[in-house]
Amino acid sequence: MSRSGFASKSYHTRGLVLRTHKLGEADRIITLLTPKGIVRAVAKGVRRTSSRLGATLEPFMEVEALLVMGRNLDIVSQAQLRNSYGHLLVADYPSYTVANAMAEIAEKLLEAEGDSTQQQYRLFHGAIALLSKQRVDSGAVLDSYILRALSVAGWAPSFTDCVNCGKPGPHQAVHIQLGGVVCPDCRPSGSLSPHPITIEYLQALLEGNWAVAAEAGPRARKQAADIVANYLQWHLERAVNSLRLVERN
Repeated sequence: MSRSGFASKSYHTRGLVLRTHKLGEADRIITLLTPKGIVRAVAKGVRRTSSRLGATLEPFMEVEALLVMGRNLDIVSQAQLRNSYGHLLVADYPSYTVANAMAEIAEKLLEAEGDSTQQQYRLFHGAIALLSKQRVDSGAVLDSYILRALSVAGWAPSFTDCVNCGKPGPHQAVHIQLGGVVCPDCRPSGSLSPHPITIEYLQALLEGNWAVAAEAGPRARKQAADIVANYLQWHLERAVNSLRLVERN
């Protein structure tokens, strides 16, 4: 999507609206996650009550859009709704806060690692679709998404074999900086000692094994959430502000 061509060049793309910002009196800047990366475009007049695009270009809607390349920002010419995930998520506050956290993480990961864009798009889309169905605990969806998104970006953790020597598990210690479980011989200072069920739960989240994940209790979920958040911050080297707003069951 180079801007080296004519300013009037247009293109079609599928995308998920991550967030919007007001621009002027009637416009919005729309941030789209597409299979080719992050696109920021102006949707003109969408804040007017007469606009047909206003309800379509809301956060977490999946759209098929026609955009025109601009000098600084592209312009949304048309947008057709594919899936109205946003309508379902906004009705459930815990799910909505999780969706916002995932959106912020997706943006930060693509800024840090742009080679896995298509995989990141599919992963985010799947997580948002699952979250909107409200069949799985929203906190579990978030932690699973983080682990799998980091894996796609090249930072896959291990909760089975020792991350240092490869010795098969199960192991009882986790080291954030090394990226997972460590055996007794390799265990460095600063390692965590979560409950064995927590480690099994983390592996289930990494695999997307919801049947196993559903069996974990509150203690395992809390320990796992802390481990996942710390692992995310270690690799991003900065905090994800939206995580502070996530409500855990």
